[in-house]
Amino acid sequence: MTRIDVACDPAGTVWSCRVEVAEGGSATSHVVTVAAADLAQLDPGATDPTDLVRRSFEFMLEHEPKESILRSFELTVIRGYFPDWERAIRR
Repeated sequence: MTRIDVACDPAGTVWSCRVEVAEGGSATSHVVTVAAADLAQLDPGATDPTDLVRRSFEFMLEHEPKESILRSFELTVIRGYFPDWERAIRR
């Protein structure tokens, strides 16, 4: 069972999200930055990116182990690694 904990804090027009992924007795920590414009585009109507970030990690974990996920990145960087990510996580 994989546990994904996400906590996002607003900082102006961006959010800084701390993510911990626990699986198989080990965990990784990540910091994800989400711009307000990206949140509006990827999850219209959302007031914070917590769910979007969680869904994005669920998507990435379907394609790679948690240890392969960057430790710090802007959310939209994912599309450079996984071109189908955006389509997959949209509601």
